Amino acid sequence: MPDATSLTFLLGGARSGKSAHAERLATAFPAPWTYIATAQAFDDEMVERIALHRDRRAEGWQTIDAPLDLADAITGVPDGQPLLVDCLTLWLSNHLLVDHDLERESERLEAVLAKPRGPWFVVANEVGLGIVPDNALARKFRDAAGRLNQRIAARADRVLFMVAGLPMQVK
Repeated sequence: MPDATSLTFLLGGARSGKSAHAERLATAFPAPWTYIATAQAFDDEMVERIALHRDRRAEGWQTIDAPLDLADAITGVPDGQPLLVDCLTLWLSNHLLVDHDLERESERLEAVLAKPRGPWFVVANEVGLGIVPDNALARKFRDAAGRLNQRIAARADRVLFMVAGLPMQVK
């Protein structure tokens, strides 16, 4: 079980069980729990995915939508309150799509995550296990996501890698 002030970083591929496992870890602590969502519903499929995530969560969750300003959203969560951020990969995509400075935004986020004020759980996709993307934008995204994941993993107290719904402790 994570400490009352710790950062747990959960990585894995698509549909590996990252979010559900992070929710189970967070709800091991007393409510209320804060869920910071970074997804944006640009199409019907994403609307459905967001609804499924919301429906899965029990009462006691407070949801904050923060597709871009994640650092400020995290800062606004009360001390000691369990926090789940889902997910860094979508947050990074959102910044890439509006051509923000990825390094600057990553540094801001890393500075906030370096000082957890409660049991914090952060979810991200591991995107470096596939083939090299065939276009520059996709390679830029993959490289930025890999760098961000490395930075957050270095700061985290615990890192879990999810495979087929099963957590493997990496750190």
